[in-house]
Amino acid sequence: MYCCTRTKTSKVQGTILQRLVATKVTAAFKVFLIALVLKRPTAVYGLSLQRPKVNVVQLLDPKMIKSTTHTATSAAAAATARRINNNVLVIIPESKWRPEAHRHTQRIQTLLQPGLTSMDDQINSGIRRSLRQQKRKLGQNQHQWTALDGKNPIFNFLIEYYGLKGAKGPRRLGRWSPDPKLLLNSIKSADADTPTVATGDGIQIQCLNEIDCYNDSASTSTDEDGTVTEEILSSIIEISKGQGGIFLHNANEEDLGDILHLRGAIPITSPIPSTPSTELINNNTVQDRIFHGILYNPSLFYNRYDPINQTTEGRKQLLKTIAPFQWYKSILETTLNSEPIFHCHGLHEWAMLYQPPNTPPPPSRKYQKHLPIRVTRETINAAVERRGISCTHVDALRFFAPDAGPLNHHGASLMRTDQLRLEQKGCVHAHMDLLKIALKLQPFLDANLLCDVLEVSIAARKLDVEASPYDVTSYGGGVVPVETEEGRRLYRSRQKELMERAEPVRKRLLHEYNTFMHLSFDDDFVGGEKSVIDSSKGSEQEGQDPNKMTDSSSNSYEYAAPERFARAQPGGLPWRKNLVDKTEAGL
Repeated sequence: MYCCTRTKTSKVQGTILQRLVATKVTAAFKVFLIALVLKRPTAVYGLSLQRPKVNVVQLLDPKMIKSTTHTATSAAAAATARRINNNVLVIIPESKWRPEAHRHTQRIQTLLQPGLTSMDDQINSGIRRSLRQQKRKLGQNQHQWTALDGKNPIFNFLIEYYGLKGAKGPRRLGRWSPDPKLLLNSIKSADADTPTVATGDGIQIQCLNEIDCYNDSASTSTDEDGTVTEEILSSIIEISKGQGGIFLHNANEEDLGDILHLRGAIPITSPIPSTPSTELINNNTVQDRIFHGILYNPSLFYNRYDPINQTTEGRKQLLKTIAPFQWYKSILETTLNSEPIFHCHGLHEWAMLYQPPNTPPPPSRKYQKHLPIRVTRETINAAVERRGISCTHVDALRFFAPDAGPLNHHGASLMRTDQLRLEQKGCVHAHMDLLKIALKLQPFLDANLLCDVLEVSIAARKLDVEASPYDVTSYGGGVVPVETEEGRRLYRSRQKELMERAEPVRKRLLHEYNTFMHLSFDDDFVGGEKSVIDSSKGSEQEGQDPNKMTDSSSNSYEYAAPERFARAQPGGLPWRKNLVDKTEAGL
């Protein structure tokens, strides 16, 4: 199970693993902790059995904080503190983050509700069995999720395109995460409402008494139970190696996997010194620990300051990790800079069903075979042949009927890299794909933005299927008859409205990518060292507007993921199974 880890299990790690097996926590959380031990140094996750010798500040109510400092006696901690500048510890009291988490879950449930199956559906039999085993009543857990309906044409794209299968898919969307921008924006002026405390370990501590960047209705009252003791602060500093992060006070193991993300979560714990255990494993005393909360920090998750990144192998691995983020960031930039196209009329769905006389049925008919078709075969063929197809979405070409490929004005065979050239802001499928791009950042993504992205994505899908040859009225959809002139006018009108709705969401997502990459990776890897060209300098040299967003990585393919070099053809294989050589891609 653990043979693929980067580092070998040390004797100390082995001892801790044995102790974790005997720890009384949920099975899922135990597996989570074991994985953390194997992937990272044990001290990073607070699993060391020795308490840190640190004099720390007691952080009370934000309005009561004056000024104070603390000094780490550990030489290693001091070295880390000197190396890292302007790191921030953002402490969010439970009375602030938990209501936000519940609001996020409720909003996701509201957005997905029309597409969720009932608990009695056969696909949810495993959930019912699990509830019976736990002797809980159905519906007792307010966060009980069910699977999406694979036959609902408005919502099944979440399963087919983005892999949100079973109850795990909706549950993933329903997990809340704090906005990483808090780490950049939390150092405020001295007269701000939420004071900042500078500590001797290089950490700027800010205790948020309200989450005003999430919801205007968030309470602004003083948190009475949000005291962070010196023991908690000491544990955070030791576990984060002085890097800080966003700390959710009083989050517990039951929250992980339910309303909070397991991925990226760093448990903040400390031993109970006054409660020695009588249980022995291999002559070592097992010591219970107090769970104080959860810390999220992208720089810790991606090992930004790990010395291994300075080795050749480490750099190579890091560039592979960064490559997908650079790709999606480039897609966002080029789409924002594109000129919209409003004459495609959603005919990609018609191209999927195109079938000239005496030809076999198109392979893509299988995807919605349960739906009735509202027009005749002759009408479908006539709509496709009328002026051809102007589909700029590279991924959609793979689902065309083979005979429809030559009718696409942008080519019957496209490379994945053509997406940087063709993707445009009027494309309905480009709006749907915002969800895929956003999910790549989880859990380091503003939960409010995820909800907005999902809302746009569902709206785009609804227009997509309403303009298709299928009859989706039984699922709450309407009809946009693009086979008629009136229908095409209606499609263009709704397409423009959707573009205007998606534009600010796409800009926010790009900003989120910039924030994430700044926090997670060294600028030498993100903005230099053969991997990224300085976009602003390039714009000025070419006489372009330096304030206009530009593609910062499209000219650099040295560290691109292999699936970036793949071919799209009607009825073709998925990207990863249809790779080509870079020279064939013209690079």
